[in-house]
Amino acid sequence: MAQNVLCEVNSCRFWAENSCTASTIKIGKSTMTDVTRNAETDCETFETK
Repeated sequence: MAQNVLCEVNSCRFWAENSCTASTIKIGKSTMTDVTRNAETDCETFETK
């Protein structure tokens, strides 16, 4: 399990009281250009509860 990963997305099945319980986490970019802000990233590990 990834350790000390904070998450605020309580609609994800890996969410547990502001922590991510996924064994691995994949972060991708949400734009086709270079990422320069956190708003341009996406958690690809997200799964709906």
